[in-house]
Amino acid sequence: MVIEMTVALSSGEVIASDIYRAAVVNHAKLAYNGVAAWLDGAAPPPAPMASVPELAEQLRSQDRIAQTMKQLRHEHGALNLESSEARPVFDGDVLADLRIEKKNRAAELIEEFMIAANGVTARFLESKGFPSLRRVLRVPERWDRIVELAASLGARLPSRPDVKALDNFLVQQRDKDAARFPDLSLAVIKLLGRGEYVLESPGQTTQGHFGLALKDYTHSTAPNRRYPDLITQRLLKAALDGRPAPYSGQELGALARHCTDNEDAAAKVERQVQKSAAALLLASRIGEDFDAIVTGASAHGTWVRIIQPATEGRVVRGYQDVDVGDRIRVQLVEVNIERGFIDFARVAAS
Repeated sequence: MVIEMTVALSSGEVIASDIYRAAVVNHAKLAYNGVAAWLDGAAPPPAPMASVPELAEQLRSQDRIAQTMKQLRHEHGALNLESSEARPVFDGDVLADLRIEKKNRAAELIEEFMIAANGVTARFLESKGFPSLRRVLRVPERWDRIVELAASLGARLPSRPDVKALDNFLVQQRDKDAARFPDLSLAVIKLLGRGEYVLESPGQTTQGHFGLALKDYTHSTAPNRRYPDLITQRLLKAALDGRPAPYSGQELGALARHCTDNEDAAAKVERQVQKSAAALLLASRIGEDFDAIVTGASAHGTWVRIIQPATEGRVVRGYQDVDVGDRIRVQLVEVNIERGFIDFARVAAS
C-alpha cells in the first residue's frame, strides 16, 4: 500500500496525496544509526548506498523535507519531548547495561513521513465515508501538575490545557537546561497519560492526538507488527475496491478497546522484562544511593526512575508528599530478579 504525498518544500505542508497498491522493490537495506551518522557528517555513507545511484541525493532530500515537516508540526503545537527508552546492552551473552536510546536524524526522517502518512490515511477513509480506528491522546487529566512543574522552573502555563503553550515551555527548558531536559520530558510523558484506539464513525469527530497536535491520526504503516494497522489497511483496500467496509461500527468499537487493552498488556510484559534485567544489574548494589525522579504517585504506589542503569522502581519507604516530576534521593533496599521488583527507600536530604 503506497501513500503518496506532495509536500511543499517551503512550508512542510502536505498539499496533495493519493493512496494505491503497488509492487515495491528494495534496492538497499539501511540501518538508522548508520544513516544518521552519515547525515550528521560523522561517518562515511553506509556501504549499500554506493551500489544504488542517486540514493545519497534522495536521502538528503528526504532529510530536508522531514526536518521542514517537523518544524511545521511544532509550529502547530506538537510537543518537543525526549523519550528515555532503555535497550539492553550485552557483552557476549552477558547483560552489561541498559542504555538510553536517543532519537537521531534517520529515525526522525521515518517518523515524520509515518505521521504524515497516518494523517493522509485517516482523511482518505473519512472522505470515502468509512469508519476508522483513530489513535488519540486525550487532554491530560493531570494538567494541574504540569502547571505546577512549570511554575517550579520559573515558567507559567495557562490553567486550561494548551498544547502550544506547553510546547513553548518545553523548548525553552531544553535550551536552558539540556542535561535535565530528559527528566522533565519523562515527567510530562507520564502526566500526559497513555494513547488509545477509538472508533471514528462517518460524520463524527474524535478528540485527536494532544501530543502530536493532530485532529486526524490513525495507525496504518506497520501492518506486519501491529494489529490496528492491519485493520486500517483492510479498510483502505475495501475503500479502493469500492467494497463496503469489512467491519461494522460496533465491531470496530470493540476492536479499538481490544487493541488498547492488549497494547497495555504487551507494554506491561515489556516493562517486566526490562525490570528483571535492571534487577539483575542492580543485585550487587544493595545499599547504594541514587538520584531519582518521581514517575508515578497514586494510591497504587510511588515510583521513581534512576539514571544508571535507566530503570524504574518502587519507593517502599518515605514516599509521602512527593509527586510526579519531583527529584529525590533514594537508597536501593531490595531486588527480586525473577519478579522484576526493585525497591527503594527515600533518603532524607542532608
